[in-house]
Amino acid sequence: MKKLFLFASIAAVFSACSTESLEPIGATDKNNITLEFENRVAAQSLVLNDTKYTNTSGEDFTITTLNYFISNVAFKKTNGTVVKMPDQYFLVRQADKTSLMPVIKDVPAADYTEMTFTIGVDSVKSISAVDQRTGVLDVASYGTDNMYWSWNSGYIFFKMEGISSVAPTNAAGLKKYQYHVGGFGGRTAATANNLRSVTLSLPSVTAVRKSKSPTIHLIGDISKVFSGVSPLKIANGAVVMSPAAAGPIANNYAKVFTVDHIH
Repeated sequence: MKKLFLFASIAAVFSACSTESLEPIGATDKNNITLEFENRVAAQSLVLNDTKYTNTSGEDFTITTLNYFISNVAFKKTNGTVVKMPDQYFLVRQADKTSLMPVIKDVPAADYTEMTFTIGVDSVKSISAVDQRTGVLDVASYGTDNMYWSWNSGYIFFKMEGISSVAPTNAAGLKKYQYHVGGFGGRTAATANNLRSVTLSLPSVTAVRKSKSPTIHLIGDISKVFSGVSPLKIANGAVVMSPAAAGPIANNYAKVFTVDHIH
């Protein structure tokens, strides 16, 4: 009993010290939260181009391109209040290490327990004037890594490409698969909406203070693109570029992310 009491006392002291060490929250205090995306394929690190992986259907594949938009980030406080961070859009590109750590600017100082974000670009921004879509949303800025359908007037929310032995040989002589997912809905129910919202509990209370700017380390298990909700076989459709056909892929990649730890 004495040992138990001692451990409880020590734990209480450390807890009190931890709480007291945080600076008071000022009414206008803000700071940034960094999202650190670490993409993997199951337990393996994701390496573009040459590394071969196997999906749940036993199909081999490589990944030559992996890009996705993140937007509409929000954080839930310990009291249940949700803080939305609008008009901040990020394009995560596996080929660009700097893009793997988007910074959410000016988050109000508080203690947070949950986060939410959208995979894709919402309909309001998608149909806004071109001069209001700057930075990663600039429709003319993507070069060979195009993330915008000029023919379909919409953003590609998620792009994954690679080589698989079960894919048919294309005109260039490559056994290539291509998943290009877009479609933000529209004025009719028949228009495909492949925007997906992801809500994740934080493993510990995440404090933002005027002098404290945390980093949330997220794991993106890209193997779940093939298995997040239902099995997806490359052999049954190696090229998907129609929003109407991309729903199953969007449903799967909505299950890709987990929060690993907080820096």
